[in-house]
Amino acid sequence: MKEASLEEKLVEKFGKDKVEKFKKSIENYREIPGSLIAVMNDAQEIFGYLPIEVQLFISQEMKVPLTEIFGISTFYSRFTLKPSGKYKINLCMGTACYVRGAAMLLEKIKEKLGIEVGETTEDGKFSLEPTRCLGACALAPVMMINGEVFGRLTPNDVDEILKKFE
Repeated sequence: MKEASLEEKLVEKFGKDKVEKFKKSIENYREIPGSLIAVMNDAQEIFGYLPIEVQLFISQEMKVPLTEIFGISTFYSRFTLKPSGKYKINLCMGTACYVRGAAMLLEKIKEKLGIEVGETTEDGKFSLEPTRCLGACALAPVMMINGEVFGRLTPNDVDEILKKFE
């Protein structure tokens, strides 16, 4: 029995449309020197994360060592190796937010969702990622969920905000 090719495995996992879109992206960049990060960025956009199968496919198609791709994937915070939840919670941990209680908010969110930083809830709804600064210091402490900003928060606000997304 023949083992499925890497491309077939990707189609099985993500669907033919996404894989075809990604193959077109690779074709656009294949001959351009220094385009690896652009390809990886497209993969992140198309698949939502960079699992090992996608990294292997990039390595194979771009003729770049897997170690280089993995190194870039783990160095830049833009890239993730695990799928994110439907709702990505970014909690600002910058100085203004931190001194105004962001750590207490973080504990409340972790308790409420039953996850740690960098994890996704079992149902795939929420991911929790702290960030250094969201640029809304006057509203500290600040949290953003899929681009929607919530400011001047207290731990008591967490339940009501999360209910909006359930």
